[in-house]
Amino acid sequence: MAVQAAENDGINVEEDHLNDSLGNPGLISPDKEDLSRLLTVPFSGRIRGGMRPGKKIIVMGIVDLEPESFDVSLTCGRSEKEEPPYDVALKLSARFTDRQFLRSARVSGKWTEEEASTVYFPFIPDQPFRIEIHCEHQRFRIFVDGHQLFDFYHKVKSLTSIDTVRIQGDLQITKLG
Repeated sequence: MAVQAAENDGINVEEDHLNDSLGNPGLISPDKEDLSRLLTVPFSGRIRGGMRPGKKIIVMGIVDLEPESFDVSLTCGRSEKEEPPYDVALKLSARFTDRQFLRSARVSGKWTEEEASTVYFPFIPDQPFRIEIHCEHQRFRIFVDGHQLFDFYHKVKSLTSIDTVRIQGDLQITKLG
């Protein structure tokens, strides 16, 4: 059974590359480029139409053999000049040295305090994982490998302005949706 991003929304990998669902052959480009090249880390891809309640982002990957950390962020805009972008609606940070899965946001140029309350650390070196970020009216709900880990209440109120997924660190991306 195909797992689809809500309402067939997808992530544009570069300008013309689109992933509508995890059940499709994957990222489809007009010139049939190699998928592994499109999913290289660091990764930046557009969320078509921005976020809204009912939409979800799925990141599937494999943790590197000797990881230090990796981040998955939902940001406002794709400005390559400003690092990080002006507003970061959600930044999920997996830190292996202290086995923490942190979350934070950046609004009007200022980072919020990192939240760190998780019951367990869900990532294992050299093992696959699946992160689901569900957008609801008041919050993001984060699942890893089917287990709900935490909620993160919206700091960026304009959900449609959240239009980019950024992934970096010690992992390989296998699928996006």
